[in-house]
Amino acid sequence: MLHAGHLQLLYEASLQGDILIVALNTDASIRGYKSEKRPIIELEYRLQMMSALEFVGYVTWFDELDPRNLLQKIKPHVHVNGAEYGKDCLEATTVVANGGKIHIVKLIDGLSTSKIIEKIKTCE
Repeated sequence: MLHAGHLQLLYEASLQGDILIVALNTDASIRGYKSEKRPIIELEYRLQMMSALEFVGYVTWFDELDPRNLLQKIKPHVHVNGAEYGKDCLEATTVVANGGKIHIVKLIDGLSTSKIIEKIKTCE
């Protein structure tokens, strides 16, 4: 579910280089690491939303549980993650081995999909 926290992360990511490539997990890979109730919005529509953002250059997807194979192909100069993953994220060695760096974006309190779902549930 695209929310203001995602937009902040994406915008900051766009400032790190010339072209922002956004790689989304497929629905199956999200179910593999989140839950069977996720994603809330299917990949087709998440791709459309990402493509509509002016500061996003390209959008793609990956079906694995982690993006290392895709990152090995793209070889980004900068890989951006939210603070919950940290500089020692599982992708770090792949990115650094290809000459890139990791950029961490601080999270905005209360702006996570899980927190938003909790808030919606209390409104019922």
